[in-house]
Amino acid sequence: MGLTIGVDIGGTKIAAGVVDEEGTILSTFKVPTPSTPEAIVDAIASAVEGARAGHEIVGVGIGAAGYVNRQRSTVYFAPNIDWRHETLKEKVEGRVGLPVVVENDANAAAWGEYKFGAGKGHRNVICITLGTGLGGGIIIGNKLRRGHFGVAAEFGHIRMVPDGLLCGCGSQGCWEQYASGSALVRYAKQRANATPENAELLLSLGDGTPDGIEGKHISMAARQGDLVAVDSYRELARWAGAGLADLASLFDPSAFIIGGGLSDEGELVLDPIRKSYKRWLVGGNWRPQAEVIAAQLGNKAGLVGAADLAREPDPVM
Repeated sequence: MGLTIGVDIGGTKIAAGVVDEEGTILSTFKVPTPSTPEAIVDAIASAVEGARAGHEIVGVGIGAAGYVNRQRSTVYFAPNIDWRHETLKEKVEGRVGLPVVVENDANAAAWGEYKFGAGKGHRNVICITLGTGLGGGIIIGNKLRRGHFGVAAEFGHIRMVPDGLLCGCGSQGCWEQYASGSALVRYAKQRANATPENAELLLSLGDGTPDGIEGKHISMAARQGDLVAVDSYRELARWAGAGLADLASLFDPSAFIIGGGLSDEGELVLDPIRKSYKRWLVGGNWRPQAEVIAAQLGNKAGLVGAADLAREPDPVM
């Protein structure tokens, strides 16, 4: 199929990269993320044009945070950009003159990991991204499963706790309110406020108050044995593992791939997640258990996955 371009839309920058059929990024081009929807479309086009210089490109894949239709053309709804039924494929194609497909960003990252990263050798994997929120992707039988309307795998908004914490989506008790980077920081602040004597190191890394705690402080403190930091990771892992056990009952994958910023912490977060998963897996002592493994591609997964999905046939056909 030749070279394609993957586009990753971030909060501060939009990155476009030329990717070959082996998943290797040959060149990249970045532009700042504007604040208005139309300006973002223009910025995507600028990034694509910058990346394609000197390359023969056959298509473009865009990873967008939001609900993307099954035809891979329209963003029904994006939580962080004012896109409502945004015809992104049509608009970008009109600017760059190349075939464009639009994918949910977590789906794109899942596909990148399945095809070129931690999922190589597996036919059935569930990918979970633990970042500021919680996203995911479903690969069953070597195919990305988007659902009938295209919006499957919004795992972060499974209701784990009836009438629980209010989520940014408007619902209550969503999984990402209990298993995400935002949840980790909340746990640490609550515990540091309740028992500051157990959080001396953690507090010293910020401004000395619970409100000054950031995610990077929790990681640094946990690695040095700070009790509150370690306990905060355990609480996050308890919820993450319980959710994986539920997903195992639904999909029975051979592996769960854990990506997103929290996966960079390695065994600090993965080991307690595995323990929680085994604790809550129904029939876990008598059934085969999926591996729980770290993603390998880091922040490149979405760009590489989006580029490769631009080579995939239209899933509606």
